[in-house]
Amino acid sequence: MVYLGIDWAEAHHDVCLLDEAGTRLGRARVPDGIEGLARIHELVGAHTSNPETVVVGIETDRGLLVQGLVATGYQVYALNPFAVSRYRDRHTVSRAKSDPGDAKVLADLVRTDRQNHRPLAGDSELAESLKVLARTHQTLVWARVRHVNQLRSALREFYPAALDALGTDLAGRDALALLGRAPTPEQGRRLSLTQLRTALKRGGRERGVAARAAQLQRALRTPQLQPPARLAGAYGSSVRALVHVLGEFNAQIAALEAELAEAFEDHPDAEILRSLPGLGVVLGARVLAEFGDDRTRYQDARARRCYAGSAPITRASGTRLVVLARVARNRRLADALHMWAFCTLTQSPGARSYYAAHRARGHTHHQALRALGNRLVGILHGCLEHRCCYSETVAWPSLGQAVA
Repeated sequence: MVYLGIDWAEAHHDVCLLDEAGTRLGRARVPDGIEGLARIHELVGAHTSNPETVVVGIETDRGLLVQGLVATGYQVYALNPFAVSRYRDRHTVSRAKSDPGDAKVLADLVRTDRQNHRPLAGDSELAESLKVLARTHQTLVWARVRHVNQLRSALREFYPAALDALGTDLAGRDALALLGRAPTPEQGRRLSLTQLRTALKRGGRERGVAARAAQLQRALRTPQLQPPARLAGAYGSSVRALVHVLGEFNAQIAALEAELAEAFEDHPDAEILRSLPGLGVVLGARVLAEFGDDRTRYQDARARRCYAGSAPITRASGTRLVVLARVARNRRLADALHMWAFCTLTQSPGARSYYAAHRARGHTHHQALRALGNRLVGILHGCLEHRCCYSETVAWPSLGQAVA
């Protein structure tokens, strides 16, 4: 066996090759791309001709370099940078750090401690493409929320009547139609019912146009403190720009959602995930993408819960024992599980009873949702393991067992 550590960067990568005794067989700095991968193969090929005897440690699980290493047949371990940092501290107290030194640390880590780490998952190409679509979709949703908050902050400064008229849905069709037509308080007050109805129809509203237009006009014409004209104009330009950005966000999110739904329905696990309460197309695709579809990745339900970050951790010392929620976890997966648990409250009597039982024991809303999400991950694992769809009676045989 030989052990290859790769400290990757954007333009180049530092590599270090060790044998089983930890003796350095070679090191190099290689460029990114085909030339760099070829030089890595030359370095390894000088010491072994069997790719299965090559164990690679690297701090990322994606990218063309990683795909090339996997395609060659190397055993690739995608190591968490925090774990690598802690391992480095085991062997030095000077806090010295360099790229070649990090490459050696990675090689040493997979040489001595790889049994404590997870090899790179062998997810299918479809699952990888789902991950790209789901993460991009989620990133755009988060970005839209940030821009909505910017818009709300601007309106609070100079246009409170618009907030009173539109409520919290500032990225909705009515809000974008109104603010695109009247981005300042003076323009909003001058809008007639006909102009409001026209703006709402152009924005996409089909029902209740007249009633909504009358409601908006009343709100926009209520007495409000007025900013100076020049300041209002500057704020209006800012609002107009944010409205255009939010409109484009809505269009791109909708387009990505359609692509995500089509790709998700093509996956063989889609039927199982869609059968679970609370999982629609988008949320189901996110859960599938973050968990992956490698059948050998999780040994049992507990391993899947630990990967999801839903399983609590314990800190015990002497007579002191504390149970805490996990902080280090996949943020995207944790967000999906939180939403999934919340959605099941109205769709699954068993999930609702489980949540209510935890609340009755003094748990907060978020604590009860975390416990429910942890239970749902176990149910999902059972469904995927046995290749069967969700059953309410099997998942929640009785309230007493569900709370245990």
